[in-house]
Amino acid sequence: MSESNSADPEDRRGKAGSPARKSVRRRAWIPGVAALVCLLIGLSDVLAIFNPALHEKFHKLNAFVPGTLTNVTRSADVIIGLMLLLLSHGLRRRKRRAWQAVLALLVFDIVIHFMHGLMNAPRVYSAFVAIVLLAALLYFHDEFYAVGDPRTRWNALRVFLVLAAADLAIGLGYIAMGGLAGSYPVAVRVQDVVYELVGVYGPVQWVSAGRADLYHLLTSLLGVFTLVVTVYLFLRPAQPRARLGTADAGRIRALLDRHGDRDSLGYFALRNDKSVIWSPSGKACVCYRVVSGVMLAAGDPIGDPEAWPGAIAEFLAVAAQHAWRPAVMGCSELGAEVWCREGDLTALELGDEAVLNVADFSLSGRQMRNVRQMVNRVAKNGYAAEVRRIRDIPQAELDRIVKMADSWLGGHTERGFSMALGRLGGAGDDDCVMVTAKENGVLRAVLHFVPWGADGLSLDLMRRDRTAQPGLNDYLIVEAIKAAPELGVKRMSLNFAMFRSALERGERIGAGPVTKAWRSLLVFMSRWFQIESLYKFNAKFCPVWEPRFFVFPGGRDAPRIALAALEAEAFLVWPKLEVKRYARRLARGLGLRRLSRRARATVRQSPSSLAQG
Repeated sequence: MSESNSADPEDRRGKAGSPARKSVRRRAWIPGVAALVCLLIGLSDVLAIFNPALHEKFHKLNAFVPGTLTNVTRSADVIIGLMLLLLSHGLRRRKRRAWQAVLALLVFDIVIHFMHGLMNAPRVYSAFVAIVLLAALLYFHDEFYAVGDPRTRWNALRVFLVLAAADLAIGLGYIAMGGLAGSYPVAVRVQDVVYELVGVYGPVQWVSAGRADLYHLLTSLLGVFTLVVTVYLFLRPAQPRARLGTADAGRIRALLDRHGDRDSLGYFALRNDKSVIWSPSGKACVCYRVVSGVMLAAGDPIGDPEAWPGAIAEFLAVAAQHAWRPAVMGCSELGAEVWCREGDLTALELGDEAVLNVADFSLSGRQMRNVRQMVNRVAKNGYAAEVRRIRDIPQAELDRIVKMADSWLGGHTERGFSMALGRLGGAGDDDCVMVTAKENGVLRAVLHFVPWGADGLSLDLMRRDRTAQPGLNDYLIVEAIKAAPELGVKRMSLNFAMFRSALERGERIGAGPVTKAWRSLLVFMSRWFQIESLYKFNAKFCPVWEPRFFVFPGGRDAPRIALAALEAEAFLVWPKLEVKRYARRLARGLGLRRLSRRARATVRQSPSSLAQG
């Protein structure tokens, strides 16, 4: 029996009863509505503290209930509101722990609402809304099943900043309600709130002792609450994002040795920032990365196509377990058909991959005139190319090349996810091919190719010195094609051109107004994204175009998944707090200042030596 037909039957049919299958029948509107109501209840609890009429009614209530107790309930109301605001996002993502925490908070909130409602009818109405939400959450408990996401201690810093900003806003809002013994500028008010949050009396004085007591208690409890939550998040065991392990990488390489010729993107599954899911038989796998709640795979599944359904079923089951939205970037037409059939997903043609057949490539002819002239011009300016496997490059030279290539980035984020390996000269990458260009012995450009089966290469990255000769990348690609027969290479995959067919059809004679408008929009977007430029770069080599597809659940999730894809490809980069880098800068600056002070002290002690120098 051939290996292509020896896949486990469970691989071919998937898992009909898996969470991935059940998730299709779930009510998509319930988490969103529950999160919205939870958000409104929390917002109502926080804003209620700013209602002047409520304070007057509580003053009357003090005749029956001790003032300290009423202050405690009002402060607890605000803290519960803040927690409901924070948990509403987890509730929308079907997180089980968020559901459990919201249930407990709603019980406390209902009790506090009824205590407030003794003198305030609107608070009783708010309690009934909380009761309805509590009953709905209990009835639809099966809708909240997702386990927690991988976490790091950076969450503690993010939550601390959010809570600190909320505490400051609540304190300033309470002061703005009036009742102060004098007029205080904004800076003094901010100082007072900060002092009160850390348990120290500030400079602001109050006319009413009751208002002052509530203010002191409220800010103190907010400060303690922020401290406790931050310390808990920081000290709990971290669960860092998964990375591709050595054992899994070895199994993936074994599958690529047998089936790697099917997909030019297969080798990119070995990126270090990807995780892997295996089919039950272990004959196929899907590599992925989670970005902003989207479980993002790239290319076709690795391995025997007969085992793809089993790997896809496992992938969808994990996505359902965590309430992640599944999506696939850049899969082939066959891969898109299998994904859509097994996962009830939608496919969209994303663009085309440029593939060159080495035997058919030639620089002759009118179509190749621009490339031919560019290559000849670069060669005449003293550039020389060298094409080698990574294993044939001495380690010291390889280290210098990698260091130089990194310096050309200039601090910019390296783009790429679906067609980028994310490293140069890594362990196990001995079969990769590096093409270098030198001008008078000085390195000026680097191209890196990864294996595509036994007889192919797939372009990984192109880096060059910004001051180098234009057309250097064209020159290196042509030199790589010339050296391909010696390397046993018959085909090469170049860059991916997004929406290539739309760009090509839009510039033809007779193109309709909609096609022209779509092309104009793509050209306009090319100012920020390399859409038209990559298409033109690839097209001048006269490649064979292979369509690639984007697979996702449906139109409602398209914006969220599109943002996640842009973030994964590093077209959308969120600012990061790089504490270590800033700490090094600070230490370096302090060290320079110390040296400067020592130098000035030396000059003051021996002015004659300075004159002699």
